[in-house]
Formats: sequence, structure tokens, C-alpha cells
Amino acid sequence: MNLFAVTTFFAQAGKDIEKLTGEYSSKWDGGGEGGLFFAGVIKWLVANYAIPDWVLFSGFFNGVLEASVFPEIGALLITIGLVFGFVNIFAIGAVWSERKVSAHMQCRLGPMEVGPHGILQTVADGLKLLAKEDIIPRLADKPLFVLAPAIVFAGVLMRFVPLPFGDQLIASDLDLGLFFIAAVGAVEVLGVIMAGWSSNNKWSLFGTIRTATQMVSYEIPIGIAFVTVILCCGSFSLMEIVNQQGGSLNGADGDVYDGWIWHWNLFRNPFMLVLSITYFIASLAECKRSPFDLPEAESELVSGFHTEYTGMRFALFFLAEYAAMYLVAAVAVVIFLGGWWSGIYYLDVLGLDPEAPTLTKVLGLLIKVGVFLSKAFALVFVQMWVRWTLPRIRLDQMMYVCWKVLLPISLVCLIGSCLWELASGGASVFGFGIEVE
Repeated sequence: MNLFAVTTFFAQAGKDIEKLTGEYSSKWDGGGEGGLFFAGVIKWLVANYAIPDWVLFSGFFNGVLEASVFPEIGALLITIGLVFGFVNIFAIGAVWSERKVSAHMQCRLGPMEVGPHGILQTVADGLKLLAKEDIIPRLADKPLFVLAPAIVFAGVLMRFVPLPFGDQLIASDLDLGLFFIAAVGAVEVLGVIMAGWSSNNKWSLFGTIRTATQMVSYEIPIGIAFVTVILCCGSFSLMEIVNQQGGSLNGADGDVYDGWIWHWNLFRNPFMLVLSITYFIASLAECKRSPFDLPEAESELVSGFHTEYTGMRFALFFLAEYAAMYLVAAVAVVIFLGGWWSGIYYLDVLGLDPEAPTLTKVLGLLIKVGVFLSKAFALVFVQMWVRWTLPRIRLDQMMYVCWKVLLPISLVCLIGSCLWELASGGASVFGFGIEVE
């Protein structure tokens, strides 16, 4: 499903290349109106400020910044750097957190020696991986072996582009944001297949077959969950989906309603709660997390598709897994849990008034970022909790859960949500009948 989506997306982009470079390029200018928000902020800084003369080579750097190409290309590269930095910092924190969660669940302490309470242990392990020798098996397909880790990591990193971190804090507000996330997921699957095939190792190949089977299968319930949310909200944009779940809601009748927790998509109709649970279970399989960690079953496959990888190439697979954990959690927050809206109206509208003081606006933005990250981190904690609670299931059980449990449930939720929307006239709030414009 994702492979079909990615080919469709880029085929359409190829047809509309003039439109993409013309009409949509205006989004660089209005950082506050969505689009490439981070890049728009950087462009504004470059246009209004210069590097002081006392800084070494300030004249050269100011000349580069004032060049017509920099605001677009340079700001885009800085945006990529910010997202990449977040992924790395989150991975370091998540690895340490998982070690501590598993330790306390098993009545032990976990890492304690490196840094206070072992907080630098993951940093030390990362440095160790960087210092390890990069070994390529003699009979491996070297070009594919070298490219596979980068493709897997890029497949995860690209999906952060339309993902918001708070109100207007987004790399690029794509009009097809949710579709883009589903489409680019195919890139990660292709990278995993390349890694297992190119290793020339039967255990890696077995792990690749399991991984491809599992990820492709569980894309179906996830895709149906996306389609259901898109049908209910009438938009592919993640920003628009979040804005329909809180704050001041503009009703189709012309009135403005206060957004509370019951405006979240989770409570939109009786089927959304079941669909959110279905999505979360399928996302565990998509991330190859326990109890669906069959592709990396150490007791059966040594280490799965990345058995032959060492050093930094193995670290890229590691980063991709933990980045995917945050990604699926953040998407769940966006499409079901109200995004950056806390569900408390008077707290959510703090700083939204155009005439509000700057300090109030900054405080309101920080609260929204904190709410969004807190929800996402809570779901990541649940993923860790599940890993150290449930045993690994068998391969036949994994396929049974997908095709005979999650798929029928997700289809019922899709049909039920459509019928509910038709019966309620498009009302967006369960039990209140408010139709959001």
C-alpha cells in the first residue's frame, strides 16, 4: 500500500513541478502562515539582521547570507539539521529511558556508572559505535550493503517533514501531509530488503523476509486509520487536522465554539476509540517493537536483517528504530489526541489573541509544545512498557492478528465512521452536533 502511495505521490509531483516551484514557493515568505515555517523564520532573520563586524570573516558570511539562493537552500539545510538534531537527541534519551524502564520493572537499577544516574551511558555507547571498525563481508553486494542503512534512516527522517512539534512549529505544512507520511514509509521497507539481501547471510535474509511481510501487512490497518481520519476531517494536512480538535472552533452555522477535550478525534464518534487502539497495535508492528519483534528475534535469527552490520552503519538502524517510535506516537497524537491542544480551553487560547503581549504569546507557544511532546513521550513510554511486559508472539500469530483481527476491526470503524458522518451531517463532536467549518 505504501509503495503504491509513494509512486503516486512522486508521479503527481512530477506532473505539477511548475506549480510546486511557482505557487508553493510563496510559502517561504510567510513563516507564520504555515509552509516551510522554520525556513521562513531563518529567511526573516537573514533579511533583518547581519553578523556584527567584530566577528571574524563577517563580511564574507554576510555576503553569503545575502545571496539570493541562500534563504531557500540554506534555510532548507538548516531545517533538515534541526530535525536531524531532534532525532538524535530523542534517540539518546529514549535508549537511556528504555534501559531505566526495563530495569525498574525488573527490580534493578540499570546503568549507573557513566554520568549522574547513568545518563551519559548512551552517549558512551554511541562513541563506541563510531570508533568501531566498519566491516563489509567479502561476498556481500557492497553498493547495496553500504546504501541500505542510509536509505532506512532517510525513510524515517523524511516522514518528519510534515510532522508538527507545536502550533506552527513544523518543517513544512504539506497539503498532503498524512499521505506523504504513508507514502514515504515504503522507502524504509525497501532499505530493509536491501540490507538483508546484500549481506549474503541466510539469517539476514530470513529476517528481511519477516520484516517485509510484517511491515507491508500492518500498513493496511494503519492506512485505513489514516483514511478514516481524512474522511472525518476533510483534510490531509496535519496542521488542519489538529486545528479542528481544539482552540476556538468555527462552526458551519457561523458561531465560534470553545474547544475542549471532547473535541478530540478520539471522541468524535463511537468508532474512533477502537480505531485508535487498532492504530497503536499496528504501529508497534510497523516499528518492529515487542511483541512484534520477530524480524530481530535474537534467539532465532541472531539479530535479523542487520546481523552483518557494525559501527556507524548499525547505529543508523538503531537511530531509525527509535525515531520511528516517536514518529508513530506523534502521528497518533495528531490524528486522535488533539495534537498540541491540552483539552482545557482557557489554557489552549493563551497567547492566541493577536493583541496579546509577546511574553504571553511565547508562553502559550511553549505550553503547546510541552503538551504535544508530553503526549508523544507518554505513548513512547507505553511502547517501552509493552516491550518489557508481553512475550514475543509466533509468526503465524503475528499474521493472524493483522489479517483476521485488526483489518476487520479497522474496516468496521471506517464504515461506521462514514455512516456516523452522514447521519450527523458532518458533526465533528460526539454528542454535541457541532459541525466545524
